[in-house]
Amino acid sequence: MRVLVVEDHHDLAETLAVGLRREGFAVDVVGDGLTALERTAVNRYEVVVLDRDLPGMHGDDVCRSIVASGADSRVLMLTAAATIEDRVDGLRFGADDYLPKPFAFAELVARVRALARRSQPAVPPVLVHGDLRLDAGLRVASRAGRRLDLSPKEFAVLELLLAARSRVVSAEELLERAWDEAADPFTGTVKVTISRLRRKLGEPPIVETIPQAGYRI
Repeated sequence: MRVLVVEDHHDLAETLAVGLRREGFAVDVVGDGLTALERTAVNRYEVVVLDRDLPGMHGDDVCRSIVASGADSRVLMLTAAATIEDRVDGLRFGADDYLPKPFAFAELVARVRALARRSQPAVPPVLVHGDLRLDAGLRVASRAGRRLDLSPKEFAVLELLLAARSRVVSAEELLERAWDEAADPFTGTVKVTISRLRRKLGEPPIVETIPQAGYRI
């Protein structure tokens, strides 16, 4: 799942990005509202973590613009102001959720996950295919009762393939949804990750390559 963090305080933005990446998200970071709108216009984000008090273009205006664009992104608004009026204003401008600063990082992650689920067709928190089981909440995957030692990217790819329910998922879609903007689309990063995932899943093979189309389980 791909997340955009819009936060002008550099240290906080990097802290959020590092933490969310450790939780398996692909994360892009920008420091102002105009750049945020440029990114949401060209990239698909399940969730935008949006600071309300941005310089230049206020977070309320960014939120309104994202909603008006028809994007599927869900907006989690952050602010140092915590009055009821502030929360109502943030939600009135189209935010899907609201989190006052300071906040516990675990709560932020839980809210981002909940919003990400709402940005796409409903997917159960535990995905099962034969003897393969993936618990998205606990970040645990196992096959035939054996826990799989997966990297965050391997886990993200496996989750996307399982959630597709036998639909073919292209390498481009995997790259867009499991990697951030730093990923080079002309490298074999998806192919390499699929290869590593196959080795860890073991026998019999479960990830199928569809020539000129992509991958499916």
